Amino acid sequence: MTKAPALLPEGLRDRLPRQAEAASRVTRALVDAMRAHGYGRVAPPLAEFRETLGGDDERSARDLLRFTDPVSQRTLALRPDITRQVGRIATSLLAQAPRPLRLCYAGQVVKLRASQLRPAREMLQVGAELIGSDSVAAAREIVTVAIDAIEAAGIGRVTFDFTMPDLVDLLAGGPLPVTGDVEALRDALDAKDAGALARLGAEAYLPLLRATGPFDLAIADLRAFDTGGVLARRLDAIEAIAAPVRERVNLTLDPTERHGFAYQSWFGFSIFVAGQGAHIGLGGSYAIPVGGGQEEPAVGFSLYPDPLIDAGLGGEDIAERRIFLPLGHDQAIAASLRADGWQTVAALTDAEDAARLGCGWVLGAQGPVEA
Repeated sequence: MTKAPALLPEGLRDRLPRQAEAASRVTRALVDAMRAHGYGRVAPPLAEFRETLGGDDERSARDLLRFTDPVSQRTLALRPDITRQVGRIATSLLAQAPRPLRLCYAGQVVKLRASQLRPAREMLQVGAELIGSDSVAAAREIVTVAIDAIEAAGIGRVTFDFTMPDLVDLLAGGPLPVTGDVEALRDALDAKDAGALARLGAEAYLPLLRATGPFDLAIADLRAFDTGGVLARRLDAIEAIAAPVRERVNLTLDPTERHGFAYQSWFGFSIFVAGQGAHIGLGGSYAIPVGGGQEEPAVGFSLYPDPLIDAGLGGEDIAERRIFLPLGHDQAIAASLRADGWQTVAALTDAEDAARLGCGWVLGAQGPVEA
């Protein structure tokens, strides 16, 4: 009786050579672009104690795949996100490092559950964090670094959708107080539900539903809405962040978007690629707890390139630089080919065929010959 092949859990998969090599190329291009801006790479562990990954926070705990550590007998969790780990490193091992502290990372993360738009539970996350400042200059730098990394990886033109995560708090605590549930108000705005706003008695917030779309039009609508000038400094800041990148990306603004921005403070952004339903990146400003009720400001971004890799990003034809070495080939020539970036596949028997082994070239007497 033949044993049935083992199946992987839902949302997990094997990456075969072409995809694995493509992922490696894309990761290296993204990380090299970040390092070129002075971001030092860190590599946190795949699993940590549940508490350090947000296990005490109900929202974060939903994403944690947990298990018991046989050594410490404490609950561990697989990381669903690397950003929190970078924050831990910054405020512990690198607490005395000069600020602003620039760190980058790349690694796999595992979610407890998948979503309809993103069915994978394991995914590649690559990103950068600037710790010690969440100023306009810091936000402008992190947006520029993200764009440089995207271009270096060959992703092409993308759309940055800016948002204002604390907009409702700013308005509800000032010119537009609400008597009902502020969380319900946020949900209604996020869902663009005019009826829900009316039921909440929050008709004054209806103009925010129209202040969405192409960046310049949305900013103009927000300025018209902001008759008391409460948002003026915030809007000036967002325009200052957008100014240097206008010609490099498409810019939109959705001031009440909340999906993925639970912990961002005054500024956030999503990154979209044409043809992809879900975002391929998120970023913005946030705060890292440092103990004693203190927090450290930071700004950063994360990219999730797996869907683009699946669609062919980084997947150069490996046969173009893959050469078959017949029996008795010159070992010195083979070594020089490898040093020059070729992949060499050595024959083990006379019966082997270059094409079947995925080689576009064969080593002949005078050097490489097209197969």
